[in-house]
Amino acid sequence: MSWNGFWSELVKKTGAKKAGLIAGIVLILSGVLIGMNLSAGLRRSDDKNRNQFLNADLVEIPKSIAEIAQKAGPSIVGIRMTVATTLDRFFEAGGQTARAEGSGVIISENGYIMTNYHVVNHADPRNRDHQRVALEVFLPDKRQVKAAFVGGDPLNDLAVLKVNLKNLPVAELGDSSKLKVGESAIAIGNPLGLEFAGSVTAGVISALNRTISVEDRTLNLIQTDAAINPGNSGGALVNSEGKVIGINTIKISVPGVEGLGFAIPINDAKPIIDQLIKYGYVKGRPFIGISGREITEAMADYYDLPVGIFIVGVERGSGADKAGIRQRDILISLAGKRVATMLDVNEVKKAYKAGDTVAAVVVRGKRKIKLKLTFSEER
Repeated sequence: MSWNGFWSELVKKTGAKKAGLIAGIVLILSGVLIGMNLSAGLRRSDDKNRNQFLNADLVEIPKSIAEIAQKAGPSIVGIRMTVATTLDRFFEAGGQTARAEGSGVIISENGYIMTNYHVVNHADPRNRDHQRVALEVFLPDKRQVKAAFVGGDPLNDLAVLKVNLKNLPVAELGDSSKLKVGESAIAIGNPLGLEFAGSVTAGVISALNRTISVEDRTLNLIQTDAAINPGNSGGALVNSEGKVIGINTIKISVPGVEGLGFAIPINDAKPIIDQLIKYGYVKGRPFIGISGREITEAMADYYDLPVGIFIVGVERGSGADKAGIRQRDILISLAGKRVATMLDVNEVKKAYKAGDTVAAVVVRGKRKIKLKLTFSEER
């Protein structure tokens, strides 16, 4: 029956007044039922939203620079390397010494500290000066303690020290693979030395995967405009969560240039640091065993020599020694590739591991000599 038919029949049987009263009651009850259904639906929707909120991953709100410094600062230390000019006068008052200062990051409660190799390079047992070197670590809580050299990797400019302390504040390491250009970057360290220990500078990630050549090695680095100065080397570059995402290492410092600082990505540093702690060196890395000087094109023209690497020394028992490379040879090719610099040699080595054999070509006098060189292991 239609609504109009139902209404006419109701009026006939009950009269217009009663019919209106009944219709009003019906409308009220309908509204209540509809409201109850809507309310139940809204409750179900609220419960669903509440459960989604409770189960969702919490989004970390970026910290202020002060909070970042408070979190990361206690794990950033100062490092001093003192080199005596003569061994027998090292501990005598008035003995001549040279000092270098940098920064480091505490990575374990029991005293392991990572830093740049160039901050502590003279302490490496492979360095002839190592017996004349003293290392000291300066903690933010004003403690000063002697440190021991654990291992170093000149190729990636990383090193590990150890201090005899317990319960140290450990830096939280981040994930440098997730970095984005433009996000916050904060450098913490000791610019210009311990006088300015614990300095904090802020900026952004300016670029990623910058290839920078330094001496005879190539590094893949994070670029930042957070101020980095001598003494910051080995310190931390941290993100807005106070996590270490890089090890500050280089600044381009030429007149008219500002804001070009670089850091080793922490994801690149982690596996190397782990091996330095475990073995004292990077296991499996190929080693040739030569020291040399580069013969440039200008020198080659003047002295009538080939462009290449003039061999100054050959380490006894090394791959070069066993291959027959001699002092005063000129290395011009390795693994089928022309080499004119030690940087070229190191780039070739990256494709091989200890135990691999490659072809080498040297010039001895006026003769070209082809040799087979088996890489030994760098230690």
